[in-house]
Amino acid sequence: MSASRRILVGEFGRPHGVRGLVHLRSHTSEPAAIAGYGPLSEESGERRFVLKWLAEGLVQVEGIADRDAAAKLTGTKLYVDREALPATEEDEFYLSDLIGLRAETEGGDVLGTVSAVEDFGAGSFLTLRDASGRETLLPFTKAVVPVVEVAAGRVVVVPPGEVEVPPQPGEAESVDTPRPRRPSMRRRSGGRDAA
Repeated sequence: MSASRRILVGEFGRPHGVRGLVHLRSHTSEPAAIAGYGPLSEESGERRFVLKWLAEGLVQVEGIADRDAAAKLTGTKLYVDREALPATEEDEFYLSDLIGLRAETEGGDVLGTVSAVEDFGAGSFLTLRDASGRETLLPFTKAVVPVVEVAAGRVVVVPPGEVEVPPQPGEAESVDTPRPRRPSMRRRSGGRDAA
């Protein structure tokens, strides 16, 4: 099973209680739908998990019956075969479909290839790798990536300009700002601090 044909759909969190229940962060549009895709696998594809959705963010995993076994699952990412997911509409795509697409400017200059799509909690980012192997991280927004053409194998990128924040009123504009002085501690003979 190829990793490029599998899509990340969730991740196990911490255990819940003593009977093997696990918190689950689902990346599907309806969180409970994750249990309906059949067995899910971890990143290597070797281990498979059958889930039973119990409540908001809580699952029972087949074969996991105690807290220690559940704790060993913490952080495990869950993948599903691409074919098990619903087909996309004409203007829709899965984020994993972007990996491998050519990234180019509006003028057609090639910037590199999309090597990864990451989400660190503040929205998705594209990682572009150029011909020399250098990586660039760009926010995946309509302003920065206005065109996505999966069938054509490309994305159009408008790299954001540098952001310069000028000093605000009241802030020192001089580079020679004084450093705070540390009070010196004088000691008298006998080990007492001076007043």
